[in-house]
Amino acid sequence: MSEYQYYEFQAIDRPLTQSQIQELRRYSTRATITSTRFVNEYHWGNFKGDPTAWMEKYFDAFFYLANWGTRQFMLRLPARALDIADAQCFCCGDSAVARRKGESVILAFHSDDEDGEWADGADQLSALIPLRSDLVRGDHRCLYLAWLLCVQAGEIDDDEKEPPVPRGLRTLTGPLDAFAEIMRIGRELIAAAATGSDDIEERVATKKMETWIRSLPEAEKSRLLVDAARTGASPQSELLRRFGDSRCPGQRHPAKARTAAELLAAADRRTDERHRRETERANRERAAANRRSGKRASATSGIPRRGKRRSG
Repeated sequence: MSEYQYYEFQAIDRPLTQSQIQELRRYSTRATITSTRFVNEYHWGNFKGDPTAWMEKYFDAFFYLANWGTRQFMLRLPARALDIADAQCFCCGDSAVARRKGESVILAFHSDDEDGEWADGADQLSALIPLRSDLVRGDHRCLYLAWLLCVQAGEIDDDEKEPPVPRGLRTLTGPLDAFAEIMRIGRELIAAAATGSDDIEERVATKKMETWIRSLPEAEKSRLLVDAARTGASPQSELLRRFGDSRCPGQRHPAKARTAAELLAAADRRTDERHRRETERANRERAAANRRSGKRASATSGIPRRGKRRSG
C-alpha cells in the first residue's frame, strides 16, 4: 500500500486573516486553504509545518491520520473555559496531554495501532469538533475517555486511582462515540468505567440561568464585559461553565475510586463474558442448522422413487 497521510486544521473562534492564509500557503501549494480550514493529503513527502505551533498561532482543532496506524487529535480552548489543572488530572500520559499556552489550553490525543483497520481522514475532524463546545460547558466525559486511553496504552500505574467520574458515561453522544472509535478506546473498558457514572440531569430552564447571572457581583459582570471587549472572545464559555458548577458539579469522585488495574480487570471480565455468549449463540445456531439439515434429509429419503419407464 502506498503512503497516506491526512492533515486537517480548523479555526473556530476566529477566522484566519488574508496575511495568515498567505503565511500558510508558503508551506504547501496543493493544500486547500480557506479562512477556517487547512486540509492536505500526502502520498509522498511530508508536512512541512509544525502542528503544535500552528495550533498555538492559528487554529482551534487538528486531526492527523496515517495509514500505518497513527491518529492525532488536538483542541485549543480558552483557558478561562477549561482549568489546566482539571485537564491535567485526566490527561496524564503520552496518549493524552494538556498544556497551557498563553490564554489557551491545548489538548493533544494520540493513538497508534499498526494492526488496526485503515481509514480515510476526511470528515473525521468534523465528527470530533463538537467535543470542544462540550468541554466549554463543563462536560468532561471526553477527558475521562482520554484517561481510559492512557490506561489502555499502559501509561498509568496499576495502583493509580481514577480521576473524577463524569456523569453520563452510559449514554455517549455521537461526538463522544466518534472519539472512542477514532482513538480506538476499548468498548468493554468504557462499559466497565461507566458503572461508576451517574446519569446526566435534565437541562435547567433558561429562567434559572438568568436568575443566576443577575445574582453575580457587578464587578464580575464588568470584568467579563471588559475581557470580551479586549480580546474579542465571547464570555459565554466561562458563564456556562460557572453556571453548571454552581448548580451541580459535572463530575464526582466515586465513593470508592477504582484503580487502573481494577478497571482493566473489569473490562477483561466483560470481554470474556461477551466471548462466552457469542460462542454459545454460535453453537445454538449451528445446532439449529444441523437439525434443519437433518429434517430435510429425512424428508427427502421418504419420497418414493419412480422407476424408469419401459419403452414399447
